[in-house]
Amino acid sequence: MTERVLPIKNGFNYRELGGYPTASGATVKYRKIIRSAGLNELSAADQQYLYDYGVRVDMDFRSTEERSQQPDKVPAGVDYQFNPVLAEDETQNSKSAKELQAMMREDPENGYQHMLQVYRDMVQTTHAQDAYKQFFATLLANDTPDQAVLFHCAAGKDRTGMGAYFFLSALRVPDEVITQDYLLTNETSKDRVAAVLADVRKNGGNSTMVRNIEALFTVNADYLNTARHAIRNMSGDVQHYLRDVLTLSDGDIQDLRRLYLTTK
Repeated sequence: MTERVLPIKNGFNYRELGGYPTASGATVKYRKIIRSAGLNELSAADQQYLYDYGVRVDMDFRSTEERSQQPDKVPAGVDYQFNPVLAEDETQNSKSAKELQAMMREDPENGYQHMLQVYRDMVQTTHAQDAYKQFFATLLANDTPDQAVLFHCAAGKDRTGMGAYFFLSALRVPDEVITQDYLLTNETSKDRVAAVLADVRKNGGNSTMVRNIEALFTVNADYLNTARHAIRNMSGDVQHYLRDVLTLSDGDIQDLRRLYLTTK
């Protein structure tokens, strides 16, 4: 895991997608695509690190409200692109512990069921589909060697996780590898999640609240599998979804593989 996590001091869940194998025996190039949580806490040194690493595009999947509350600290020389996947923060990762407690007081399955619906929405709604179309347009324009696109949301797990799923699927990275990458968020975010849950308990949250809020702040293979199920219902499989719903042509797929894969 350590070679995948970037050493950002004032931020979390910054991860390199390079190095993953594909079904054809190629691997994803390093320093071409980065996934992360928010950029609102970056120090000047963190910003310089990202620029030196090759980041030239910052694609923000968060909502308008999230962006206004916690604007990105965009490194100088980096193109900021606002591309909200959801019209509002359905993931609830921008809510305070007090706000979350009011929502999650009764039903212990509330958080889990809520997240399943978020993942359906990221597949089925035209708002999300349009955002992921724009994501791929930006990836296809990233044709300068050793220059990277960084894409993120609030916690770098749901909207960002689906972006990584679509991208790695287009490159034919095996499903089990994609799932491993998706679940890595629980390791990289464990200190943050522990702090949130401690705050909930400190403020009188009961076990139901803790369970629900943990469901909101972590990833679960069930969430990604719910998205996969929605994709199968719509298109048969993810490759057809990429073409039929996200409108990637055969040429686009070939260009993505040319830009992001290496056989060295």
